[in-house]
This record gives sequence, C-alpha cells and structure tokens, in this order.
Amino acid sequence: MTLWQMPALVMAIGYLIGSIPFGILLTRAFGAGDLRAIGSGSIGATNVLRTGRKGLAAATLLLDLAKGAVAVLVGAYLLGEDPLVHGGAMAGVMAFIGHCYPVWLRFRGGKGVATMMGVCVALMWQVGFVFAVVWIGMLAISRISSAGGICAGLSAPIACLALGRIDLFAPVAAMALILLWRHRSNISRLLKGQEPRIGSNK
Repeated sequence: MTLWQMPALVMAIGYLIGSIPFGILLTRAFGAGDLRAIGSGSIGATNVLRTGRKGLAAATLLLDLAKGAVAVLVGAYLLGEDPLVHGGAMAGVMAFIGHCYPVWLRFRGGKGVATMMGVCVALMWQVGFVFAVVWIGMLAISRISSAGGICAGLSAPIACLALGRIDLFAPVAAMALILLWRHRSNISRLLKGQEPRIGSNK
C-alpha cells in the first residue's frame, strides 16, 4: 500500500466498527420496537433504557464502549502508535464519528459517550478511568444522563494534559467537541432546568 492508503484503510475500518448500531439491533432482536421512534430517537444506551429494558440498555452500553476500544486496538495494530500518526487514535476517533453519524442510518446516530469512553480506555486506561469516575459521579449527583456524559467528555482532554499525553490531546479534544455538539439540545434544556432525570416520567 502507498503512504496514504494504510491510514485511509485504518480510518475506514474504525468508522465501520463504530457505525454498528447495537442499540437498534438489540431492541429489534428482543422485540422492544424501533429505537429511533422512542424518546430522543438516539441509538445509545440512555434511549434504550426508555424502553424499560434495563438489560438491553446495559448490553448496549457495554457494546458501544467495546467498539470504541476495539477500533483503537485494530488501528494501533495496523498502523502503530507513533505520536505523529497514531493508528489507535485515528481509528478511535473514526469509530466515535461512526457511532454519532452512521451512514446506514442517514447519519443519525447516538451521542457518543460510551464509545468515547471505550476509545479513551484503550488509548490510555488512566484517561478512561478519569472519564468513568466523572461520568458515574455526575450521574450519582445529578441523576441526569446528559450532565454526566458532558462532564465526562470534557474531563478526558484535561486528563490527557494532566497525565502528560500531549499526543492524545488533539484527538480526544476533537471527540469532546463533537460530543458537546451532539448534546446541544440537552445543554439548552440543562440551562433552562428542563432536562429530565433518570427514572422520571418526563
């Protein structure tokens, strides 16, 4: 392969892994209906939870996390982990984009929180640990899913800097910015005090 073909292949593989819509596949397979017609229409675990199937929501969360980690491992294996061309980071970011904007679903995917965590865990487990602690901590305090995801996403690039992984800052920050964009309607409701809490009727 030429110099540009291998990175292009790694990016394509990462995107395809990330674009697997586990939430839709699981809810259809177990008779929970079309996930895109439920709640926010997102394909992630939070929306699966709105079907009332906690087991399916947990499975979706784990699988969405896993596909981010798998993409990083595949990218690192194929392209290496050179700071200038980090195959794992490249594939991980593309997996995150694939989850948020899957071509099979007309680019209407999930918010990307679980997949971003999977990418962070595989790139550097300490960053993934910070992500998880902030995510779970904010969920416990606020009981608002979007608040936990947003704070966790913002914590990841900060953790990269604090841990001295400057090479990972740019790709992780890029995911954080996309995650914020995907949560723009949630942010608007949070500012108005209208964002629903987990377990509420609204």
